[in-house]
Amino acid sequence: MSNFSIGKLCATRLVANTAAENRAFENFIWRSLARYQRGDWGDLSTNDKRANDLAVQQGDLRILAAYDYEAQPDLKIWIITEADRSYTTVIFPDEY
Repeated sequence: MSNFSIGKLCATRLVANTAAENRAFENFIWRSLARYQRGDWGDLSTNDKRANDLAVQQGDLRILAAYDYEAQPDLKIWIITEADRSYTTVIFPDEY
């Protein structure tokens, strides 16, 4: 289990609006956040997962995870925690 602060939790307007309109998608976000806090980085390459593990250990690097929405596989979210751990943002990849 990973142990790191996510700081203030934020979502982009588009993610928040999509979650407000779709309860199942909102639940997916919460499940993804729980996975994220456990150190399950989702749908990333092995190298990217290792980079996240290192970021948690060092405590001063950005963490990024990706999760595919099972009900709509072309819909993906990214969860990004800033290097200073001040905030974590849920974002669609095309908003980055």
